[in-house]
Amino acid sequence: MKMKKVHVIHENMDWTRHLFARLDELNVPYSNWDLSDGMIDIEALPDEGIFYNRMSASSHTRGNRYAPELTAQVLNWLELKGAKVINGTGAIELEVSKLKQYTALQKQGIQTPKTIGAVGKKNILKAAEKLNELPFIIKHNRAGKGLGVRLIYSMEELSDYVEGAEFEDSIDGISLIQQYIKPADGHIIRSEFIGGEYFYAVKVDSSDGFELCPADVCQVPSQQPTPATNKFEIIERLPEEQIERYKAFLKAQRIDVAALEFIIDEKGDVYTYDVNTNTNYNAEAEERAGKYAMLELAKYLKVELEKL
Repeated sequence: MKMKKVHVIHENMDWTRHLFARLDELNVPYSNWDLSDGMIDIEALPDEGIFYNRMSASSHTRGNRYAPELTAQVLNWLELKGAKVINGTGAIELEVSKLKQYTALQKQGIQTPKTIGAVGKKNILKAAEKLNELPFIIKHNRAGKGLGVRLIYSMEELSDYVEGAEFEDSIDGISLIQQYIKPADGHIIRSEFIGGEYFYAVKVDSSDGFELCPADVCQVPSQQPTPATNKFEIIERLPEEQIERYKAFLKAQRIDVAALEFIIDEKGDVYTYDVNTNTNYNAEAEERAGKYAMLELAKYLKVELEKL
């Protein structure tokens, strides 16, 4: 009989090596299943163990254009064959579509910014007219790391952008026109859940713009926090009602490990705007707080493997 392992599905070793280090630390057997390319034999049976999906919507920015599509087929095959999957088809479906995220969040009674999806430049302009709010945001339906997000202050600015050389179309062709929510204190908050349970939230200074990925690998030298101006700060707890609502959402969507990002506006209203099922963590903030999410994730995967 083959050894049972944690099979980690991903396309980016920079975002995965830290998990492997923690699994090594706990002596958990694992395999590295890089689906940046590959193939699937639907007649075969899965290997022994559990399968943890860490596929990212931003894979195309690293040259792995079809990795999510391949992963979706692999996860479907694994589930139909009866394999134990962490972050299966429910997770990959939301990972690659913000519109699906918003409708799923709304179904759970979670407030999201007003959003209109559009294909084609003329429809992008029509969507902005229909939203009828200034300023507003244009963003990609399938993105990651906040790339491609712009704050627009006028219809003229939108028209110039859409018709200009700097326009970036979403990889799936769907652009989003979205209500701009101004954070009361200049921060967004990213709440981390592991095994469906709240672990911590990290407060992220958004004053530098919209590329807000709090993972170490997403930072560039000019954005590195200094001791006096920590860009990332861990929050131990959130309001219990918000945590319970997020937990119910994740359970309904069959998602085990995720981060939900939200903004609190000047009135105190909470708007959730992103569900990240390939969550990454910031080492400096964790060191200050003494809470280590990759270690917690490795412990969770070890327990799930031992249940088999």
